[in-house]
Amino acid sequence: MPGFSLASRLDGAIGGKTATAFDKAFGVKTVGELLEHYPRRYARRGELTPIASLPLGEPVTIVAEVVSASERRMQNRRGSLLEVVISDGDGRMSLTYFNQPWRLKDLTPGRRGIFSGKVGEYRRQTQLTNPDYELFDDLAEARAEAEVTAKRPIPIYPATSSVPSTLVQKTISLVLDGLDDIDDPLPESLRARRGLLPARAALESIHRPQHDDDIPPAVQTLRMQEAFVLQTALLQQRQFVRALSATKRPAATGGLLERFDAILPFELTPDQQTVGAQLQADLVADWPMNRLVQGEVGSGKTLVALRAMLQVAESGGQSALIAPTEVLAGQHLRSIARMLGPELAPELMPTLLTGQMPAAERRKAALRVASGQARIVVGTHALLSATTTFADLGFVVVDEQHRFGVDQREALRSKGDSPHTLVLTATPIPRTVAMTVFGDLDVSTIRTMPAGRAGIQSFVAPLAEKPGWFARVWDRVTEEVALGRQAFVVCPAIDADQVADGKSDEPADAPDAPAPTAAEGARTRWGVVQVEALLSQLPAFRGIHTQILHGKMSADEKDAVMQAFARGDIDVLVATTVIEVGVDVPNASTMVILEADRFGVSQLHQLRGRVGRGGLPGLCLLVTEAAPGTSARSRVEAVAATLDGFALAEVDLELRGEGDVLGGAQSGARSSLKLLRVITDSELIVEARAEGERLLADDPALQRHPALAAALERRVGVEERAALAKS
Repeated sequence: MPGFSLASRLDGAIGGKTATAFDKAFGVKTVGELLEHYPRRYARRGELTPIASLPLGEPVTIVAEVVSASERRMQNRRGSLLEVVISDGDGRMSLTYFNQPWRLKDLTPGRRGIFSGKVGEYRRQTQLTNPDYELFDDLAEARAEAEVTAKRPIPIYPATSSVPSTLVQKTISLVLDGLDDIDDPLPESLRARRGLLPARAALESIHRPQHDDDIPPAVQTLRMQEAFVLQTALLQQRQFVRALSATKRPAATGGLLERFDAILPFELTPDQQTVGAQLQADLVADWPMNRLVQGEVGSGKTLVALRAMLQVAESGGQSALIAPTEVLAGQHLRSIARMLGPELAPELMPTLLTGQMPAAERRKAALRVASGQARIVVGTHALLSATTTFADLGFVVVDEQHRFGVDQREALRSKGDSPHTLVLTATPIPRTVAMTVFGDLDVSTIRTMPAGRAGIQSFVAPLAEKPGWFARVWDRVTEEVALGRQAFVVCPAIDADQVADGKSDEPADAPDAPAPTAAEGARTRWGVVQVEALLSQLPAFRGIHTQILHGKMSADEKDAVMQAFARGDIDVLVATTVIEVGVDVPNASTMVILEADRFGVSQLHQLRGRVGRGGLPGLCLLVTEAAPGTSARSRVEAVAATLDGFALAEVDLELRGEGDVLGGAQSGARSSLKLLRVITDSELIVEARAEGERLLADDPALQRHPALAAALERRVGVEERAALAKS
C-alpha cells in the first residue's frame, strides 16, 4: 500500500473527522504541517507533575496514578457519574466522566498514565472533566522493559481541550508510520559541515525519541532546515522582483529635486545623504525599488521619502504615501506642503484622501488623483479603495509598515505598473529580525539625528513605592505650561470604567505590551475620561486649556484638535496612542505616559519621540504602579535608561520574544516560525542566508536541488508565496 508524502493532504492520511479537528485547533492541513507541530516539552513515565500548580482553565497533560474510582447515579438527571481520584505523589485531583461506566475496567487503583484535559474547579477541588488518557502497560512482559520504558521521553504537544496532547502524539505516530521516504532540503555539504541528521531521522527523533540524547540533534537539524528554507524563499523573492522591469525615474538637472534641495533651510544629515543616494540609484535601476528605511523617531525619514517623490514627479509619475491613521495622514500632508513651500506645492498639488472626508471633498480629491494633477497623494486605507485610480502611479511609500498587512500593500501597488516601493518604520528592527521578516527587501538605516535637537530626559515615576509622586507629575506639567510650553498626557484607554466592565475598547490604539498578569494588576485605572475629570478638579490646572483626543472621534474632530494643539491653542492634550507616530508639535516639551507598563518598549519609545522635536528640551515621565522586578516594570525602566531605539529594539526582543515582534500582520511564512528563534539563532540565520545565496547564485531555478524546491513549495505554498510577492 503506497504511503504519503509531506505534501499530502491530512484528511487523506488520518481521515476527515480527525483532520478537521486538527485544522480547527492548529490550522494544519497537510502531513508536513502536522509534523511541524513539534513537542513543547518532554515528560518521563516516572515523572510526577505537581497537581497543585495546574493553571485553571488551561489544557494540561500530567503524569499521575489512579487512587480510587467509583460510579454513582446522578440525582438531578438520568445517567451515571464516574469519579476518579488521581495523585502525583503530592497533590490530588478528580476526574469526572458522564455515562461512561466501562472506564472502571481501565482506571483501577494503582494504574499510572498520562491524563490530558482542561483544568476546572468544583467545590474548591481541581478536576478534569472527560479527560483523555493513556495508561502505562503493567503486564508482565512489559515489566522486562520497564527500565528502558522509564527513560523514554514522552512528547507533550501544544494542545487544546478538543485535541489533547495524547491524540496529537498518536496521530503523529500514525503519520510517521505511513510516511514515504523524504528527500533532504539541506545541501549535503551543509549537513556534513554542521553534523546534522537526515531529514527523516530528525522527524523521528523529535517526535519519537528513544533517549534524551536524541532530541538536541533533531532540534538543531530542524532549526537549520527552517532557517535555510525561509531565507532561500526570501532570496528567491528578491530575484523575482529583480526580474520585473520598472519605469526608470531619473532626476533632471535643474529639476524639481534640485529646486527643492536649494530651498531647504538646513543641511541633510550624513545618513540622509547616504540613504537619499541609495533611493536615487534604486529609481533608475532595471527593476523596481523594494527597500525598507528604518530610522529613529524624528530622524528625517519623511524628508528622504519626499526627495524620492520629487524625483518620480519629474517624469510625471505620481507617489502615494499610505499612513495608518487619519491624524498621521493629515500631519504628513501638512508637513509635505510646508516643506515644498509656496513655489513647489502648487506644481505638485499634494492631496489628502481619507475615508472620513466629506463626500464632495473626497470626490474632488479622487479626481485630482485620477487625472494625474496630484503628483503626491497622502491617505489612509481609502487609497486601497477600488474607486481610487491613478494616472501613473510610479512610487508607493508605506509609513509604519507594521500597521499594514501584505494584502493591503499589494492592493496599493497593483494600482500601478510595477511601481517602486519604499517601506518606512520608526521602530528599529534588530538585524536578525530584519533578515527573517524583511529578507527580500534592501534595508537602509538612518541613525544620525538632525542638528538642533535639545534631547529628552526620561524618568520613571514608581507609584508602587512612592505614591506621592503622582501629584508631583501634575506639578511638573503646570511648570512647563507656565513657561509657555505644551504637554501630552497618554492613557492606555478611552474610558477605564468601560474597559473594566468589558463594554468598550479602542483596538486601533491598543498597546503592544503583553497583557498584565494578576500580580501586575489587571485593571486599567486611567482612561482619557478619568484624566480629563481629574485635571478639571486640580486648582493648579485652572486657566490651563486641556483637550482630549482618541480614535473614536470623527476625522474632522481629530484634525481640528491636532491643528489647535499645533497652533498652541491647547496647553495639555490628553490622548490615547492615536498620537503615537508622526505628530509633530515643536512646542510640546512634556510627555506623561500613565500606566506606562501597559505599553510595549517600542511603543513607549515612539510616544516619547513626540516631544523634544524643536529646540526645547524634552521631558518624559513614565508613570507606573508595577512592582520592582516584574517584567512590566523592566520594560518601563529599559525605556527610561536609553534614547537609543536600536538598543531598545534588542531589549524588546529579549523581553517579549519574536512571536510578538514579528506580529501577525506580516502574513505568510514570515510569522510562522516553528523552532527557529531569532534571538538565540542569529548565527544560524546568518549562515543559512549565506548558504542560500551561494546555492541560488549557482542554481537560480533550483533545477539541481529538487528537494529544496519541493520544501519551498510546501513551506511557502501558493498563498504564502503570493504574500511574499506582495511585500
